[in-house]
Amino acid sequence: MEQKRERIWEIDALRGFLILCVILAHSLFYCAYILHYFTLPEPISFVIQYGGTLFVILSGLSATLGRRSFRRGLMVFAGGMSLTAGSILAIQFGWLSEDMVIRFGVLHLLGIAMMLYPLLKRVPSPGLAGFGLLVVALGLWLDTRGSLTHSRLLFPLGLRYPGFSSADYFPLAPHLGWFSLGIVLGRCLYREKKTRLPLINPQRPVLRFFCFCGRNSLYIFILHLPALGAIMLLL
Repeated sequence: MEQKRERIWEIDALRGFLILCVILAHSLFYCAYILHYFTLPEPISFVIQYGGTLFVILSGLSATLGRRSFRRGLMVFAGGMSLTAGSILAIQFGWLSEDMVIRFGVLHLLGIAMMLYPLLKRVPSPGLAGFGLLVVALGLWLDTRGSLTHSRLLFPLGLRYPGFSSADYFPLAPHLGWFSLGIVLGRCLYREKKTRLPLINPQRPVLRFFCFCGRNSLYIFILHLPALGAIMLLL
């Protein structure tokens, strides 16, 4: 019988903390959207811009500790497509404007990255780190160039067409690079697949709550968007 792998609590807790930060940021963004006031406070803009990147790095790290990455990637990508379908449906009912469709968000990105993990894990760490840095640099360069193509099929790579918009946009360049660097980080920090903080009691109420959110981050992320939308409509 296959032995159940012990979860590393600090990774769950950090993932849970980040998903709660995302919910807070999205809540304030929805308020700004409903009130037609689009200047978000600087800390919230920082969370939206860089919190997602940290979440991608953490997902790459977690991939080194788990199993069945391809199957889990399919589930995550399906979750992303459900959000795309939901945003399109909301637009059809007039609940959202056209620019709020989720074309290629964080779940799309993570799903593809997790499905690619069986290939990425074959690459030695120095090569994978170099690949990750190259993809990050390419993505940051593309982000400064604006629209580079008229094709409507290349936006998952980071190549946007004129008029492109996505309420949640995590293209493969640079984020597959961040995911790859997370893999390297996981190999270095968790080679033995054990907690690095054995002296801290994870059963404390706050840590238990963060760990619970981290273990269920996929479901929380998928459900919080329609829940926030429903609350905003009621308000």
